[in-house]
Parts: sequence; structure tokens; C-alpha cells
Amino acid sequence: MANRGSLSSPLCISLCLFAWFQGLFIVVHGDTNLSQPFLTPINRDLYHSSGDLMEEVKALVIRHRDILTLDTIKARNKGYSAEIDVVTYCRRRQEGDDKPKFRILLSFGQHGRELITSEVALQILLILSKEKFLPNLDQASLDQILDNLVIKVVPMENLNGRRLVESGDLCERRNGRGVDLNRNWSVDWGKKEKDYDPYEENPGTAPFSEPEAQIMRKIAVSFDPHIWVNIHSGMEALFMPYDHKNTTPDGVPSQKMKSLLEELNQLHCQKRCMIGSGGGSVGYLAHGTATDFMYDIVKVPMAFTFEVYGDGAAQSRDCFKMFNPTDFGTFNRVLHEWSAAFFTIFEMGPNLLGENYTKPALDKWVSIDEYLDGYLVERSSRYGKKTEVLELGMQEIRTYFRLFLLSSVLLMFMFCSRISKGKFSRPIVSAIPL
Repeated sequence: MANRGSLSSPLCISLCLFAWFQGLFIVVHGDTNLSQPFLTPINRDLYHSSGDLMEEVKALVIRHRDILTLDTIKARNKGYSAEIDVVTYCRRRQEGDDKPKFRILLSFGQHGRELITSEVALQILLILSKEKFLPNLDQASLDQILDNLVIKVVPMENLNGRRLVESGDLCERRNGRGVDLNRNWSVDWGKKEKDYDPYEENPGTAPFSEPEAQIMRKIAVSFDPHIWVNIHSGMEALFMPYDHKNTTPDGVPSQKMKSLLEELNQLHCQKRCMIGSGGGSVGYLAHGTATDFMYDIVKVPMAFTFEVYGDGAAQSRDCFKMFNPTDFGTFNRVLHEWSAAFFTIFEMGPNLLGENYTKPALDKWVSIDEYLDGYLVERSSRYGKKTEVLELGMQEIRTYFRLFLLSSVLLMFMFCSRISKGKFSRPIVSAIPL
């Protein structure tokens, strides 16, 4: 017993010293979960899951088939698949083509962690369907305005990224394979600033490498909107082009966009919102964004990026709190203020654009690929063809068109060569028989 005690005493001393040094190391270096900041979880009492939200949207469309339609568009690239649901609101469908009407395209949920944006989308659809109402709004006047509009709403552009957030990666903004969808568009694509963060701003391997961006481009080209709004969160702001440079466009269109933003800031932001170009207001330039593409390439007369909420006091890794309201009062305020802001856009947009209201739908120079992409989406939507065949049909038409062009050029070349050869190389035949 004495020998066991003499052996155990040094062991106890060693274990105590080891534990003391381990505790000292943790205190000095902060290498423990206890020292990490608290990360706010998703408030399931306020926010729908992605599946529940889209199911509610689909149920809403079923209840209001006279004014709402839903199209699911799928795309695939190098083993990665994505799908986007698009809700179209249009009254008096029996009158024919939608093109003469004023067209508005709204996209929500482009970044997975910005859950509040998709909740705003649902709120707008509920108001359009008259299942919810805005206070102090004359419904008869609103109906008269909406008679002349076609509104397409993308409630959740980045479904795959949203699912990553719901599985626990609360700071994820990229899509399902790590690409920032708001850096994957072609205008000034791939340029990197000094503060470039590859985790946050990965632009992909090429412009439109991502199926989600491909789908949104197709929708934009086929729908040909007068107004585009890309809805985000992280701050309170009303941005117009450009994102990739510290300037705004010149001339009357820019003045009209700024006029609309100032009115929205006064009526719905209580002058809290930042106004200006995205590149000139945020403090950094963004390259390859959707809004710059819509304005420069698709020639949308009014193209905006809205930021509907931000908690500047949140810690850098507390992403849910930074990008989304966490209490009931703030959550409802954001839904009310920003849904009302969009109905102000519905009213003011046609009036501000004036003559551009009836502009031709195809007054844009786009590539043949972009035109065919948009055409196929439009036909699929209008005639109810299955969207699963979209990519296959698009590839076939591209291939046939290019083969037609190539064969036409070759035939013309051969024809011209034959004429030239016949004219200058024809053998001289003697008129006197030999």
C-alpha cells in the first residue's frame, strides 16, 4: 500500500499541472467553444422553411388561378442542377398577349442567408391575391393600376444555397456549388478588387456558368421587363446602376430612377435608406452583377437592387441576425414597409417612364443564344410544355442554327468560287475545226 501511494502521488501532481497548463492555454488563446460568440439560430416561429414557403406559394397559385400562374424552370451544368419557380401575376388574361402591358420582374433570395427577402416575396403575392391588405390603400384604385401590369416574382432564386443555410451554414450566400450568383453575370465578369474574398464572391468559371443565372437570363430576355428589382438584405438601401463602377448612368433614365428611389425613401424608409449607385454607395465595387446586366444588356429602363434589412451591430459571424430580423415586431415592420414600397413602384413606374411604356418588346440587340434561351422559356410557359426538355431543346436549336449558318457560308463560298473559275479559267475553243 505504501509503494502504491508513493507511485500515485507524483502522478496526481503531474495530472494537476497538466490540467492547470491546459486551462491557462485556453484562457490565453481563447481556444474553446465557451469563448466563441453566440450565433443566433433561425427563428422557426417567424420564418418558413424553404419547402414550406414554396408550398404556400404553390397553394396560393392554385387558389387564384384566374390571376396567378406558376412555372418551374430547370437547368443543369456539369452535373449540377437547379430549378427556379416563377409566379406570374396578370389580370384579364383573356385579352391576349402580355407584351403590350407594363412588365415588372422581381427576384428574391439570390443569396441563401437572406431569408427575409423570400418572406417579402410571399407577402407581396398575398396582397396581390387579396388574401392580405395594405392599410390606407384604395383597393379600387389599386385594381385599376394592376389591370395594366404583368408582374413576375421569383420568390427564391437560390434554392440550393438556401438549403445549405437551413442545414446549419448560416453565413452561406453562394449557390449549391460555391458560386456567388450575383457575380456570375457577364457585365465586367471576373474582375477582382484588392479586397476580393473568394469565399464570398466566387464568380464561377465563366459568365453564366451557373444554372440559376442561366435561368434568370432566359426569363429576363423572354419577358423583356420595364422594371427589374433584385432584392437583398444586409443593410437598408435603394441602389441603381452601376455596381461595377462608381458612377450612375447619364441622362433622363438615370434621373427618373433616382426620382423613384427618393420617393420610396421618403414614403417607406423614413429617409433611412442609402440611395445611389451600388458601386458608389456601398464602399466596394461588384463585378458581374444581375442589375448591371439588366440595365446594360437587356436594356431594362429601370433596374434596381434593394437592401431591405441589416443589423449593423451584429457580430461578423452572426449572419442570421445580421441579415434577418429576429423579433416579431421588426419582422412585421420589414414586411409591411417593403411590400408597400413595391406597390408604390407598381403605381409610379408606368407614369415615370412615359413614352417608354409602349416600347417594342424586341428592341434589344442580344446574342442568338440569349434570344433562343428566352424564346424557349416563353413558349414553355405560355403553352404548358414540360420544362424538363428545355435544355435539350435549346441545345438542339443552337446546334441546328449554327450548322445552317456554316453550311450557308460554305455553299456561298463554293458557288462564288465556281463562278470565278468559270469566268477566268474557261478554255478557249477554236471556231475552225481542226
